[in-house]
Amino acid sequence: MNSVTRYDAIVVGGGVVGCLTARELTRLGARVLVLEAKSDVAAGTTAANSGIVHAGFDAETGTNKAKLNVRGSAMMPNLTRDLSVRYRQIGALVTAKGDEGLRGLEVLLERGRKNGVAGLSIVRGEKLRALEPNLSPELDCALLAETSGIVCPYGLAIAAMGNAMDNGAVLLRNTPVVSIETVEGGYLVNATYFAPAVIDAAGLAAHKVAALAGVTGLSQHPRRGEYLLLDRNCGSVVSHTVFTLPTKAGKGILVSPTADGNLLLGPTAEDLPEGADCAVTTAGQGKIVAAAKKMVPSVPLGGRITSFSGLRAVGESGDFEITKRGGFIALTGIESPGLSAAPAIAELIGETLGEAGLLPEKPMANFNPVRTVVRPKEMTDAERDALIRRDPAYGRIVCRCEEVSEGEIRDALRQNPPALTLDGIKRRTRAMMGRCQGGFCTPSLLSLVSRERKIDETEVKKNEGESYIAHERTKGGN
Repeated sequence: MNSVTRYDAIVVGGGVVGCLTARELTRLGARVLVLEAKSDVAAGTTAANSGIVHAGFDAETGTNKAKLNVRGSAMMPNLTRDLSVRYRQIGALVTAKGDEGLRGLEVLLERGRKNGVAGLSIVRGEKLRALEPNLSPELDCALLAETSGIVCPYGLAIAAMGNAMDNGAVLLRNTPVVSIETVEGGYLVNATYFAPAVIDAAGLAAHKVAALAGVTGLSQHPRRGEYLLLDRNCGSVVSHTVFTLPTKAGKGILVSPTADGNLLLGPTAEDLPEGADCAVTTAGQGKIVAAAKKMVPSVPLGGRITSFSGLRAVGESGDFEITKRGGFIALTGIESPGLSAAPAIAELIGETLGEAGLLPEKPMANFNPVRTVVRPKEMTDAERDALIRRDPAYGRIVCRCEEVSEGEIRDALRQNPPALTLDGIKRRTRAMMGRCQGGFCTPSLLSLVSRERKIDETEVKKNEGESYIAHERTKGGN
């Protein structure tokens, strides 16, 4: 094993759970390697997420979902502050109508209190109208969850990974796990990387990764959720995340502001066979529109700027399944509220490995939990003027819709983990996320990526695979 690189822990998967786990294990003093199959972290389930930090009243009392959701939600304010991630605790309303609906809300209220959720109450009549004036008049009662919030899901994952890397973690992208061999003292991954602990946070592929390590019998399937995103001038139609009563298929379609000020509608919940894609369908979009208008009849559908879809892993038990075999931990069935629970899942993994004696005895002495991101748009005029005087690149706007500067694009291409594609820049800066969806700024972004990465413009990709933007040079090569 002389050619093998040794670590204390290997994390498989760069979604929000894997990235937060890498950060936590680094904080605990471990030498951490993260292996991500795609070209960027947060490019799978995490990229197509509602961004809701659930309070924790929905999951059955005593389940992993309930315990980890409540704990993770409580951790989110401090975590996002340290990582410079957009987060707002706006509260949620689970809406219903009539006596039957009220009884359903009372069940959620009681369950939430048993789960340890604070700030729960049932609101009706004028109080409900005062909270959400645009709510359908047919909805006459709601469960108010004051601790529910909204966060940028991919922003959280990228920031956590960046902070882990700043503190010594190693990220290898475009590196799918193809073999895991149990050897003396630990695991040999891809015949190249050794660690006494492996954390399988591979999302939809987690059961396959577990099987490579000899952990069989884990089963999960994809559930597709479609979304519809409205422009930022629509974001104030509601001030809370608005749901209807949840079902076995999930929490249902919601109407919610996003952490970045847009209005989000969705998701649908469609169980699919393994290998299904993230297609956006006419039927799915129709379901979203119909459900949203039942909750908020005045929802401004003319402000629609894009639709998207994502797949989440659903286990057979209905709970988060955390399977430990020696130093191998598999995480399957991490569906909603996986984002809310992610900080607590990372914390639990750290505690589990520590108790098993698989981590260094002492946390990292000089661990820095803070990650700073420069956002001129969020500064005062005086602060922004001073910044631009120091570095004029922050005064050159590249994306006019979202007011993203050249300096921010440059930072996204340099700061850990650096963006490698245009979608990587999008997830870090919001460039191309506005009304024109990249119609104006893509040529400038292409040039900036080419310059920063020292590659030809024909080598710049939008995302995965062969998604090149420019295929050849014309007009004499200029």
